[in-house]
Amino acid sequence: MAWDNQYIHALVLIIAITVAFLTIMLLVAATVLAERRVLALIQGRLGPNRVGYGGILQPFADFIKTMMKEDLVPDQSTRFVFLLAPMIAVITAIMAIIVYPFGPTITLPFLGTFPLRIAQFDVALLYVLGVTSVGVYGIALAGWSSNNKYSLMGGLRSSAQMISYELALGLSLIGVILLSGTLDIYQIVEQQSGWYGLHWNIIYQPFGFILYLIAAIAETNRVPFDLPEAETELVAGFHTEYSSIKFLLFFNAEYINMITVSMLATTLFLGGWNGPGVAQLPLLGVVYFFAKIIFFLFVYIWLRGTLPRFRFDQLMDFGWKFLLPAAILNIVLTATVLYFTTG
Repeated sequence: MAWDNQYIHALVLIIAITVAFLTIMLLVAATVLAERRVLALIQGRLGPNRVGYGGILQPFADFIKTMMKEDLVPDQSTRFVFLLAPMIAVITAIMAIIVYPFGPTITLPFLGTFPLRIAQFDVALLYVLGVTSVGVYGIALAGWSSNNKYSLMGGLRSSAQMISYELALGLSLIGVILLSGTLDIYQIVEQQSGWYGLHWNIIYQPFGFILYLIAAIAETNRVPFDLPEAETELVAGFHTEYSSIKFLLFFNAEYINMITVSMLATTLFLGGWNGPGVAQLPLLGVVYFFAKIIFFLFVYIWLRGTLPRFRFDQLMDFGWKFLLPAAILNIVLTATVLYFTTG
C-alpha cells in the first residue's frame, strides 16, 4: 500500500511538472505574439496578422521556420561550451517555476486535497535567487566560446550587468522577508490573504517593489537595459553566432525569465493567487495569478516600445550609485519601522 501511495504521488508529480512546463511554453508563445502586436500598436503598424486568425499561429510558424534553418557552429569556437551555453540558459530559467504556487490547495473528486504547486520547502526564495543567478553563465559562456569580438563584448556586458543588478534585486526583497519572517514562498502568499488586497506586501513595501521591478527588468536584459544584445552596437551581442535550435533556446530563456520574474513579483508583492472570491471558489485563484503575470508582461512590452536604451556607463552608474543605495535604505527603513511597531 505504501508503494502504491508513492507510485501515485510520483505520477501526480510528473503530471504536474508536465502541465506546468506546457503552460509556460504556451505562455511564452502568447507573450511573443502579444509583444509583436502591442509594439505594432504603439508604433502605428499592423504587426503579424496573416498566420491564423489575427496572427494567432505566428509564434508556431516562427518556431517551425527557426527549426528548419541550418545549425551553424563557428570553426574557431570552443565547440562543447558553445553547445552547452544555451542549455544552461534555458534550464536555469525553467527550474525556478517548481516552487511557485499557482493557486491555493484545492479539493478534487477521488484525489482529495491537491496543492497547485510542484514543490514547497523552507528556503524556496533562496532557491529561486540561486537558480536564476546561474543563468548569467549561459550568456557569458556563449559570448566567450563564440570567438567573436561582438559576442565577447555582449557576454562581458551581461556578466557586469547581471552581477550589479542582482545585488539590488536581492536587497529589494529583504523588506518582504522581514515582514513575512520566512523564505517559504507559499507561506508568504498565504500571509497576504485578506479582504481586497489590504494585506498585499506592495502596500507596505512600495519602494521595495519599484526597486525590484527596475532590477528585474535589468536582470532579464530587456529594454532599456538590453546592453548585452544591443544590435546597433554589437550586431546581436552574445548570440550573434547562434542559429536554429540554439538561438531558439536563448530566445525562450529570455521570455521564460520574464515570466518567472513576473511570478516572483506576483507572489511576493501582489498577493499571489489572492483576490475576491478565492475563498468560495479556489480555482479562481489560478485566474488571478495568471492575470497578474500578464499585467507584468504587458509592462515589459510597454517599456520596450517607449524607452530608449541606456549607454553602458549610465547603466552601471544607475545600478551602483542609485539602485543599490536605495535598496539598502529600504532595508534600514523597514527594519526601523518593524522595531518600533512590534517591539
